[in-house]
Amino acid sequence: MTTEHILKHRKPGKPELLAPAGGWEQLTYAIAYGADAVYLAAGRFGMRQHADNFTIEEMPQVVSYCHDRGVDVHATVNIVMHESDLSVLPDYLRALDDAGVDAAIVSDMGVAAMLKKYAPHVALHVSTQCSVSNSEAARAWYELGAKRIVCSREMSVDDIAQMHKEIPDDLELETFVHGSMCMAVSGRCLISDCLTGRSANKGDCAQPCRWEYMLSEHRHPDVYYPIEEDARGTYIMNAQDMNMLSHLDELEQAGVDSFKIEGRNKKAFYVATVVNAYRQVIDGANPDDLQAELDTISHRPYGTGFYFGRATQNLDSNRYIHKYEWVGKPVDCEEPRDGSNDAATEHGETNPAANGPAETKLAENKPTRIEFTEVEHGSSDGENSQTATILCRNRFWEGSQLEVLSPGQPVRTFTVKNLTYVPPTGEGMPHPVDIANKTMQIYKIDVPFKLQKYDLLRIKRDS
Repeated sequence: MTTEHILKHRKPGKPELLAPAGGWEQLTYAIAYGADAVYLAAGRFGMRQHADNFTIEEMPQVVSYCHDRGVDVHATVNIVMHESDLSVLPDYLRALDDAGVDAAIVSDMGVAAMLKKYAPHVALHVSTQCSVSNSEAARAWYELGAKRIVCSREMSVDDIAQMHKEIPDDLELETFVHGSMCMAVSGRCLISDCLTGRSANKGDCAQPCRWEYMLSEHRHPDVYYPIEEDARGTYIMNAQDMNMLSHLDELEQAGVDSFKIEGRNKKAFYVATVVNAYRQVIDGANPDDLQAELDTISHRPYGTGFYFGRATQNLDSNRYIHKYEWVGKPVDCEEPRDGSNDAATEHGETNPAANGPAETKLAENKPTRIEFTEVEHGSSDGENSQTATILCRNRFWEGSQLEVLSPGQPVRTFTVKNLTYVPPTGEGMPHPVDIANKTMQIYKIDVPFKLQKYDLLRIKRDS
């Protein structure tokens, strides 16, 4: 597969926006909110074994869904490989090739050689697990067939710029711009394995670097002391989350071709919100206008990693900042009596539930009567009020103030009115309620504007 094919969907003159897809729902929202490419695991060889992930048998559907929407697919094959892993790799790599996967993210030199042999149409991307942090290492991988280097997490912007000057023009650079940071060298860590028997390097991290630690003194075993920072450094391993939204121009000027969002263990609310913010800034929006959006997702205090000096830790707490919750998604909207609705036709999906594997997968836990209907945006005046059918994700109440996030659009707000619970077929009649508290169940509410399929309804919590 040529470099030109990998770049075919990228917006001209702009770096690629690469989003995590831990499962079907995250995949569909990443694409709806503007990702140019997604990265995902297709079975046992990814670094996030606790994500929903995809089976290798699903990959043809995944690739078809993405390519039909102009989005590339990068499959992770970047765990630390042991001898027992190698016997199944040839068939696995052939399956990725047959499915049409665009690139494989690889951290093992032997796997890179096998990729070339068994999946010749899949581009080789060198994982951050390889800790490539200099031009000689990058050129060595290029000679082995690499099309892209995922830069070491420990590189500064200046380091990247200098390396970029020394590598071949057609060797791409990818960097992380948002998400969790490991207390490790480019994510290679032994703490989880030592403390829990769960290997981070096999994708099974228990995140013990986020735990609260106390010391005891052997003469007083019942007395515990907090682990604190002193002049030698920090002994608390809780790294801040990365947020580079305000520094994308600097990364682009340094030679970065792809901006990568961390988060294959995250839910669709996280993926959509982060992709939406980065998409708009890449396309020219002022990052100051979008920073507040990144506070609506669950996160640790933000920093800029190693890009401008030493990375910092959150020394006070291992808790997440959690100000907002995703409370619902529209699954159907009753249109005005004139029946006008061109959005579904414009998107080519009059009934995605019948057409797409993503919606089929997501519908497994929903009443079978529901069909997704994509509807156009409308004005927010009262004359356009309609009844919306909402799939509940978290609690909200009659009279709640909800916010609506839409791809590339300003956030809108409304007050919940006429909250009605719709029991599954055969379990009763719809009836008014004061609270929506049945997760993955259906409610109806009045909304003063039209909703569309990938809108997210969120609520600000008091704490």
